[in-house]
Amino acid sequence: MITVYFDGLCYPRNPGGVAAYGYAVYRDGKQIWQGFGGVGEGKGMTNNVAEYEGLMAAAQWLVDEGVEDKILIKGDSELVIKQMKGEYRVSSATSKKYVPEIKRLLQGKDVSFSWVPREENEEADGLSRMGYESYLRQKKRKKGG
Repeated sequence: MITVYFDGLCYPRNPGGVAAYGYAVYRDGKQIWQGFGGVGEGKGMTNNVAEYEGLMAAAQWLVDEGVEDKILIKGDSELVIKQMKGEYRVSSATSKKYVPEIKRLLQGKDVSFSWVPREENEEADGLSRMGYESYLRQKKRKKGG
């Protein structure tokens, strides 16, 4: 059984801050992978964009690794989880961009989604903070600092 935890943030303001994400992958309770990254900053960046980018990065990792196990994906974004389960309508431009792409990536896999409270998603939250810091370091390097 594979369990994936994902999270995203948009800091210091939402919308318009720096969007970043993190995710952790477990097989039978043991961590086998973790990832994080920055999405961008300014116009168009929101918590929801960051959450979806985290889920998409995790889904892409599952595809790249050829994971065939049963997969449980957990996140603390009620919107993202319920849209992926088909319980909420997909109506915003952000959701219309991400939901079909993530479903396409996960097609043919035995996947279920579960909402968890923020306290049960602390590792992915910490990884999203690492994604934020990594984004700022890269930006600083590009400026020659």
